[in-house]
Amino acid sequence: MTAPAVAGGVDFDLEAPWGLNPQVALRDEEFGALAYHYGTRRLVFLKSRLLVDLVRALDGHDSAAAALDAVIEPGARERYAAALATLVPSEIINAR
Repeated sequence: MTAPAVAGGVDFDLEAPWGLNPQVALRDEEFGALAYHYGTRRLVFLKSRLLVDLVRALDGHDSAAAALDAVIEPGARERYAAALATLVPSEIINAR
């Protein structure tokens, strides 16, 4: 069993299904992407193309852990799990 990642006091259960919030649009940029939340009007910078790929892959997997396994190399898994956890408070990703 995978321990939950914690960022900013938010528990992020890697075994739960997560996805890109339907109110969020991603705009690809050279550095990664801009994520704009139409409900909160919040703009978040995703500073890695790999993180963008991971966020987009969430909806196609049964859990965040499965998306991490599919997109991220094992040595970087913890870092990207923490990055996903930081997207929860800004509502860029949410539980499905």
